[in-house]
Formats: sequence, structure tokens, C-alpha cells
Amino acid sequence: MSVVIPAYNEEARIASTVKALVEYLAIWSAEVKDRAWELIVVSDGSTDSTAKIVSQISNSDSHVRLIDAPHGGKGAAVRRGMDEATGDWRFLCDADLSMPVDNLGRFFGDSGGHPPFDVAIGSREAPGARRFDEPRSRHIKGRLFNFAVKGLAIRGIEDTQCGFKLFSAESAQKLFPHQSLDGWAFDVELLVMAKNAKFSVGEVPIDWYYGEGSKMTFSKGIIAVLDVARVGVNNLMRKYRVVEKKREA
Repeated sequence: MSVVIPAYNEEARIASTVKALVEYLAIWSAEVKDRAWELIVVSDGSTDSTAKIVSQISNSDSHVRLIDAPHGGKGAAVRRGMDEATGDWRFLCDADLSMPVDNLGRFFGDSGGHPPFDVAIGSREAPGARRFDEPRSRHIKGRLFNFAVKGLAIRGIEDTQCGFKLFSAESAQKLFPHQSLDGWAFDVELLVMAKNAKFSVGEVPIDWYYGEGSKMTFSKGIIAVLDVARVGVNNLMRKYRVVEKKREA
């Protein structure tokens, strides 16, 4: 498995996030002999010590890799990380680790083996999900954004924006080369393409803890809604049909 973390100026928490993931993945690997993993942190043009901190960790742990990329936005950082990833399964993980690390096992289903979806979305809205410490205003903004997503681009998904998603290697290899949005709405674009290409897409209920330090502002929110509208238009114009269909088993 590859874990990809996009990070922009995350010096305050990147070390603890990487440490928690490394500890979890070491145990996960030991449960099945020779189950390999890697953790890729993409520093998105960080101007603080994010890259330096990750570089120091990677020097002592070969499982951890740093990609020090020019600033291009979260979508660009995720695309770069997924392009570099080599795992059969590729997990997108927010740097704030607002989902407890042991929730990662939920993406692999009850058996803990083969995940039930080609693209599994960590969801704060699916039955069984729990939110902690989230201000009501923050929750309302999220639901309004989801309403816009449903009206403009894609229906049937209650939480497109949670920063924890698992992709099969096949879906990642076919979707990410066609991902064009670099901002916050890149998730919506990926999910539209996944649906069009007949990849199975499902939501996985997670525990989610609100933390201060969100980089989403009002102006960025407006831009994200405009990007969602662009995804909807592109889909109507069949621009996403270039993505190859999923191979039949």
C-alpha cells in the first residue's frame, strides 16, 4: 500500500502525523508476511520546515519518501504523489490526520482483505460515521457545498470532500493522469471520472475530529464551487470520456 499525504506549511503537525502512520503501517505489514508499504509526503511548495522535517524522517526510515514540489495546490500535490506511488492500493491522507489512523482498516472491509470498492471514500455522512468537536457553522458550510456538488456535478455521494480516500492501482493509474483541477474541487473531478469509467465507488463511515487550522477560506470556497460547475460542464461535454473503462474481471 502507498499512503500519499499532500502537505502545505504543515510543520506544526507533519511529524506527529507521519509517526502515527508509520507505527500503524508497521503493525499492518507485520500481520501479513511481506505486505509492503510506503508513505509519500508531497510538500506543496511549503515555505516553512515541512520538507526539512520529512526529509529528516526519511533519512532514518526507507519507507518514508519526500517529494518537494513547487506550489501548485492540493490537487496538483495529490496528482504528483499518486503518480509516484507504486502500491496495489493508494491511500490519500490529509496531513492533519483528523481521522484516527486505525480507521484505515475500515477501507479494507470486514474481512480486512480485498477492499470492497475501487475507490473508497472516507465519509463523515455515511451511516455509522461520527463527527467530534465540529462547529455547527462548519458543518452547515460543508452540507451547502455538497448540495452544490449534487446539483452541478455528481449525485449519490454524501461526502466528496473528506480527505481520506483509497484507490486501487488501476483506478489511480487511469484517473489521475486526466485530473486537471489543482484546487479543492479535484476530488469531485476524480469521482465523476471514476463513475464514468465504471469503477465501483463507495463511502466508508469514519470517525472524524475537527481541528483548528483549516486552510479553506470564503474566497477559496467560491473558487471551489466554480470549479465544481466547471466539472459539471466538462462532463456534459463528454470531456471525461477519455478515461479508459475499468477492466472486467
